Amino acid sequence: MDARRAIVYGRLMAHVRLALVVALGLAACAAPHPMAPAAAATSATKPQHLVFFAHERERIRDAAFLANPRLCGAQLKYTWRELEPQPGEYAFDGIRADLAFLQANGKALWIQLQDVTFDERKPVPDWLCTEAYGGGAARKYEGDEKPETEDVFDGWVARRWDPRVQARFAALLEGLGREFDGAILGINLAETAIGFGDVEATWPQGFTPARYAEAVKENVTAAKRAFPKSHVVLYANFLPGEWLPWDDKGFLKSVHAHCAQVGAGVGGPDLRPLAKGQQTHILPLLRARAEGVVAALAVQDGNLDEVDKKTGRAMTVQDLLRIAEQDLRLDYLFWGTQEPHYTSAVLPALATEPVGAAAAPR
Repeated sequence: MDARRAIVYGRLMAHVRLALVVALGLAACAAPHPMAPAAAATSATKPQHLVFFAHERERIRDAAFLANPRLCGAQLKYTWRELEPQPGEYAFDGIRADLAFLQANGKALWIQLQDVTFDERKPVPDWLCTEAYGGGAARKYEGDEKPETEDVFDGWVARRWDPRVQARFAALLEGLGREFDGAILGINLAETAIGFGDVEATWPQGFTPARYAEAVKENVTAAKRAFPKSHVVLYANFLPGEWLPWDDKGFLKSVHAHCAQVGAGVGGPDLRPLAKGQQTHILPLLRARAEGVVAALAVQDGNLDEVDKKTGRAMTVQDLLRIAEQDLRLDYLFWGTQEPHYTSAVLPALATEPVGAAAAPR
C-alpha cells in the first residue's frame, strides 16, 4: 500500500471507529434510528434510566454507574453562563469531553440546558446582563398569594419572555445542535415554573403570564429546530398566572399541546405523585398525552422522602417505578443521587429492573 492510500485508509478507519463509538453509546439506551417512527405509548411502558448527576459531572466516572447495564446514560447540567462566555463564542469543551467519555463506556449523554438558578448565582453570561438585553435575567420570588406577607427570594431566571434574550438563546441552541444533534440522546430545557411575587407591580419589565406562555412555546420550537434528531424535552410542570383546576387560563395545557405539535417531549424535575400540585398539573397532562409524545421525569432530592399520609409509609423506588410504567407510561427516568437513597435503594433496584425500549426521537 503506497503512502497516499495509507493516509486515505487511515482516515476511513478513523471515521468507522467514531461511528462505532457513537452507536455503542446510543445502543445502551436502545435508541432506534433517529428517523424511525415515534414509539407509540402503551399501557405499561418500561422507561429507560439515566442518572441525574447535575453539575457533578465528574461523577460519570463512578464505577457503580459505569458497571450498571440498566443505567443507559447520564443527564448533566450545563449553564448558559458557562457555554457562551462571549457573544457567539461557545465553550463546548466540557460537553465534548463528557460525551466522549460516556460514549467510550457505552453510555449516552442527555443535556439539561440551565437558564435558571435557585440562589444568588446568575445562570446567564455577564455580557447578557446589560441594558441591551433588559438586564438579561430577573430575580425570582416565591409567593403565598397573600399580598400582606413578604415574598421569598428564589434565585434568578433568564428573561425567557424578552425577544432580545430569546434570540440569543436560540442562537446558543443552534450552536449546540450543529455539533451535538444526533450524538446526544436528548436535551431538556429547565422547568417552566417561575414566580415574581403576588403583586403585579413587582413583575419584571415586559413580563405577563400570557406573554411568558407564548415565549415558552417559541423557545421549545427553537430547541426542536436545532435538534431534529435528538430528543427535545421541555420541563413543563407549572406556568405562572394560573393554578389548576380552579384558575385555569389554559397556559400549561397549551404549552403541552404545542410540544406535541412541534415534536418535542414533556416532563418535569420531580416525580411526586403524592403532591397536590402535581396531581392537578403535570401528572394528568402526562397521562393524557398523545401517542408518540416522549415523556421524561426526574427523581430529585426529596422525592423519595415523601410520606403517604394514608399509610404512613415513605415512597419507595418500586412505587415510583410502578407509577412511571403503569400510570404515566414514561419513556425516561432521571435518577438523582440523594443519599442514602441512591446507594441503598436506587442502584440495587435498577440492577434488576428489566431494560425497556427507548422512544424514537420525533
